[in-house]
Amino acid sequence: MKRLLSIALLMLCTVSIVLAQGSQVFETRTVKSDILKMDRKYAIYLPEGYDQSDRSYPVLYLLHGSGDNHTGWVQFGQVQHIADKAIAEGNAGPMIIVMPDADTGTRGYFNVVDGSYNYEDFFFKELIPHIEKTYRVRSEKRYRAISGLSMGGGGTIFYALHQPDMFAAAAPLSAATGNWDFEQFKTRLKQTPTSASDKQIEDYFNLHSIESIVKNASEDNLKKIKGIRWYISCGDDDFLYEGNSRMHILLRQSEIPHEYRVKDGGHTWTYWRNELPLVLEFVSKSFTQF
Repeated sequence: MKRLLSIALLMLCTVSIVLAQGSQVFETRTVKSDILKMDRKYAIYLPEGYDQSDRSYPVLYLLHGSGDNHTGWVQFGQVQHIADKAIAEGNAGPMIIVMPDADTGTRGYFNVVDGSYNYEDFFFKELIPHIEKTYRVRSEKRYRAISGLSMGGGGTIFYALHQPDMFAAAAPLSAATGNWDFEQFKTRLKQTPTSASDKQIEDYFNLHSIESIVKNASEDNLKKIKGIRWYISCGDDDFLYEGNSRMHILLRQSEIPHEYRVKDGGHTWTYWRNELPLVLEFVSKSFTQF
């Protein structure tokens, strides 16, 4: 009888362990893109308890930098360990984290100037709807945030500026802030073959110039941009420090609320791993009602 009781207790413990499954990271999942005419990869973090409830979660889109892909934040950024710790310690709420690939085919998060490769259209028209259809994600703006490093920091900035009604928070890290001078941009662009006209080039520059977007924003759009919670961080030894400083000054002059942090460090994974817990805490506050 005692032996049967022991076996039953062992089985119960085993079931409890299975049911108490921790977080999960799926490193390579795909979404079919008609816009890009290919399957696109992404990684995804699902918090502890996702499979044991019908709860819907807020979502953070976390963008990689140039030279990485959708696995960068998993392999080098230790996203699972950092997110688990932040959530367990109560510094961040449970959330889904989506890490898309912007390195296959043409590198980058934007549509190209001649319209032959439209990644930004894919992101908003195909990736986000796919995530919201496939996973239990809250689809309201207040439960959606975006962050990224370097090239992904640039994607973070311009996605939030282009679609300010889509994100509650934006947290660019060591961001590539785009072009600040039109003639320099035009000269560099024309060093590579392009069928774009001068008008297309000018329009493209204005669409990817923080200064142009902010200064030319309608009253309604500027209000939406001001409604985003901004967290901007860059190391004092980072080669992209100037663009981040200029963005901070521009936002201050335009009375756009934001948090701006300059810390010891360079353009390194050490810096970004140290910042990720703060990003998770920051965006969590956007998901919380006070």
